[in-house]
Amino acid sequence: MPARVSSRSARASAATSNKASSNTLRASSSNIDVPEETPDSALRRQICAVFRDAQKTTATHRKLAVTLRKIHETCCYEPTRPSKKKKAAAAAAEQEEEEAAEEFDEADFNTEFTRCVFRVMPVKKSEGAGDRTIRFVGLFLRHANDKDNQLLGETDADASTMPETPSSRLTTHLMEAILPLLASKDKFVRYRSTQLISHVINSLDAIDDDLFQKLRQGLLKRVRDKEAVVRSQAVLGLGRLAGNQIEGMENPEESDDDVETGLLEKLLEVLQNDPSAEVRRSLLVNLPILPNTLPHLLERARDQDAATRRAVYSRLLPALGDFRHLSLSMREKLLRWGLRDRDENVRKAAGRLFRDRWIEDCAGVNPPEEAEAPAEPAAPTMDGLLELLERIDVVNSGVENGVALEAMRGFWEGRPDYRDAMEFDDKFWETLSAESVFVARSFNDFCRTEGNGKYESLVEEKLPEVTKIAYFLERYLNVLIEAIRRINAQDDVGEDEEEEDTAEQEFIVEQILYIVLTLDYSDEVGRRKMFALLRQALSIPELPDEVTKLTIEALRDICAPDAAGEKEFCSVVLEAVADVHDAIVDEGANGDGDESFHSARSEVSGASTPTKKGKEAKDDEMSEEESQKKAIKEIMINMKCLHIVQCMLSNVEGNLQQNDHLVSMLNNLVVPAVRSHEAPVRERGLVCLGLCALLDRSLAEENLTLFMHFFTKGHAALQITALHILTDILNVHGAQLLSANPALLKIYVKALRSGSRHPEVQGVATAAVSKLLLGRVVTDHEASGELLKTLIVAYFDPSTAGNQSVRQALNYFLPVFSYSRAENQDLVRSVALDALHALYNIREGIDDDEMDVEDEMASLNTIGACLVDWTDPRKCYIPGVPMDADRKNVNGDVHLDFAADILEKLNSNFSKEEKKVMAPLLGKLYVSPASTEEKLRTLYEEVSEAVDEGLLTDATSRNALYKIHVSLGKIVNSLAEGDKMSRRSRSVSVAPSVAASTDVADKTVTDDGDDATVVLGRRSGDGTILEDVVEEQEEEEEEEEGDEDTVVKREDELVDDLLSDDEA
Repeated sequence: MPARVSSRSARASAATSNKASSNTLRASSSNIDVPEETPDSALRRQICAVFRDAQKTTATHRKLAVTLRKIHETCCYEPTRPSKKKKAAAAAAEQEEEEAAEEFDEADFNTEFTRCVFRVMPVKKSEGAGDRTIRFVGLFLRHANDKDNQLLGETDADASTMPETPSSRLTTHLMEAILPLLASKDKFVRYRSTQLISHVINSLDAIDDDLFQKLRQGLLKRVRDKEAVVRSQAVLGLGRLAGNQIEGMENPEESDDDVETGLLEKLLEVLQNDPSAEVRRSLLVNLPILPNTLPHLLERARDQDAATRRAVYSRLLPALGDFRHLSLSMREKLLRWGLRDRDENVRKAAGRLFRDRWIEDCAGVNPPEEAEAPAEPAAPTMDGLLELLERIDVVNSGVENGVALEAMRGFWEGRPDYRDAMEFDDKFWETLSAESVFVARSFNDFCRTEGNGKYESLVEEKLPEVTKIAYFLERYLNVLIEAIRRINAQDDVGEDEEEEDTAEQEFIVEQILYIVLTLDYSDEVGRRKMFALLRQALSIPELPDEVTKLTIEALRDICAPDAAGEKEFCSVVLEAVADVHDAIVDEGANGDGDESFHSARSEVSGASTPTKKGKEAKDDEMSEEESQKKAIKEIMINMKCLHIVQCMLSNVEGNLQQNDHLVSMLNNLVVPAVRSHEAPVRERGLVCLGLCALLDRSLAEENLTLFMHFFTKGHAALQITALHILTDILNVHGAQLLSANPALLKIYVKALRSGSRHPEVQGVATAAVSKLLLGRVVTDHEASGELLKTLIVAYFDPSTAGNQSVRQALNYFLPVFSYSRAENQDLVRSVALDALHALYNIREGIDDDEMDVEDEMASLNTIGACLVDWTDPRKCYIPGVPMDADRKNVNGDVHLDFAADILEKLNSNFSKEEKKVMAPLLGKLYVSPASTEEKLRTLYEEVSEAVDEGLLTDATSRNALYKIHVSLGKIVNSLAEGDKMSRRSRSVSVAPSVAASTDVADKTVTDDGDDATVVLGRRSGDGTILEDVVEEQEEEEEEEEGDEDTVVKREDELVDDLLSDDEA
């Protein structure tokens, strides 16, 4: 359709007037004023009708866009002449529309269209009509651009320039009219204008270069808007602009960094630092995925907002394509972060990504049978599953605390097709790899632990019997030992392939042993076969440490769980220790074959060990190199033997003195190792001695001083070991050892204060003390108070700001400990002010030049508020009372005692500034009417005295004191009224014997001689007057002044009259 060329003067004058009105509209657009109205017209009615329908529902948007496009074409293009073959009615209707539109041109349409869009700008975010209208505007502009491009056809062969069309001029006119509204004072106008611009940008394929720069500058300013919804809409548009900008850079190296990449850098900064989760999430799903943006996008997997973290796994990573493009470390991190996230929805999204998308990338997707049909997931294949495990490096991620086991647990649960398709035949077991054996191990663990035994039959059906597994274990054990001996025999260092193969073989043996730990040994033949194999394997000196540990655990599982089985287990393991020792010694010097088992020990001192003269002469002849080799050999022997003993002791629970094998092992191996001069041997011997101490209380008491000595004199790692041992001993044998050894308390306090020198020791000590207090192991008030005070100080001390292990442990411990028991709250209350005093001194001692106090340490008011909150009786757990129940009438003695402590400190010689910190806490305390009456009255007297004496001078402190004074006064006054009422009720009570003697109304005599009836209300077996009688008497007392003739007699007079009546 050719472009129309208008020659009418009326149209020119209309364009002039429209231009003037447009200028007026722009001038006032910075406010929310509606543009000046032009006279009504047929064009306006047609366009308004379209917008009126568009704001109601999105279902008719496409039809309305076609209708509006016809009006647009009528105003912008010359209509083609109707065909003669058309019906007369259609021709007449078209002629009418043509005549109606002949009065308006393109400028009129643009003005009326912009006028309707302006009506959307002040609409609030909650109104759906605004969103629907903006969606319609974007749809119409895209439809109009497509139609104009079709009309142009091949007339514009130069693709580097954007052709000017009516739709492009309309877009430019609309955007230039809306751009000034981005700076409006009204937040809804800024929101709608930003939303419209961003939506139009995302709807169109191309924009004029000049308009592009204007939109870019306008949206960049809205990135710093104070309203999060405005920033969110701004980044939607900028994300599309940044993507197009990067795509249009033919040679990025030669481009101007400020212009080309400046926008992307600013958006990445917003992604990292914007406080609004909605803004970060919008950028996450709209920024282009490029090599320089991908790390920042994947970093949002650690975002503080759960929905943003979930978007990484549910939207970003699926859109990324094949996960194999990611690096191995990034795959492992993303999997670990997602599966161990604290939010359940994030964990589910990560699990779905692993089992639905990543497995399909490895297994392939079946091509669709029809062109338009979606691709179907591939059938379960072992090769795809093995590749998936290989891509996440299962040898390193499949260890005990690795993420691969968690990923496969979710995989087996969510993919029943793979679960049913697995086949573990003999061929599978004969050609095991690291990935295939992990499939079997994870499948076995899932079937035996999940579903409450629902999958037990599945694993029994697919896995071989115990005897076969023992056979395969023996086979791969031999392969592992041969590989280790081959590496040890090689002189060349750097055989990477050999070492990798050995690591894989070790991983295979470990996974089979994990399966062995879960087997059923009711089959005696299989049990004996497995027992003999494990016993034999344990005697191999080259057996790796982790395999040794699993072998010992499997042996303990095979032996009986009773005392006899434990003795058999210890006997077997110690025999293996002797075999290992003898094997290593035999590999050494040929002339040392007569050495006994005990010769492996390091001597305490050379003078104290008797030696033969021949041996001394031989030692003198030994070269320095040979002596060094011998010393290394002795260390290796002791370390291997001690490791086996350590694994054994970890699986023993019986009494040490009742097991002769353990006593012999303690005297012949562990004690000499502790006395060794070699640090590695001595430290491992200390661990074994600590495990022995858990089995015998007397041994623990005897060696408590030794463990404390190791903490005092040892390095950081040895201090951590000593702390673990001491804490385990207290947990097993009770806190009496702590009270009997005052130095032990000092050890823990010293460890809690060692953050500046050894932060890792402080972290371990914090966790240890938290367990002792939370488990009520330490119950002595003085000791537990000292430890708790140290923990509170450490929590707020700025020196622990960088020690996350301390902060996270205390962030959990302090509220849980306080709210779990009323006794714990009272303990917190008893040390709160001392801890606050210590923190006040710490704050005063901080040099402002060294650190910013406000950033590194919480304010003292905040600390005081935390202490008050931890001691709030309404938050304390009460057995039998739901946590969400009304807690207004709980016993609040703990806060009354807290207030008494504060008043005591305020009357002491504390500084004025410190009193200003403590006094406001009085106003935050909860005064409960259900507290002890004596404490309420005592505290009220003390507070009243403080008010009368003017104890506090500053306004904040006085207000807090007045607040608690008023609260206490109301409760004490109500108590006094209650006492008065109780005395009144007691004054009208009747003797039980008298009340039970009659059921009829008794008569008494008033002063004027008339009879008065007194009704005695009774309970069964109770002679007291009921409430209705008491209330009646109270009403009579109130009316006593107005009716002097009526006198209600007291209890003694009633009794006398009743007795006199009975006598009569």
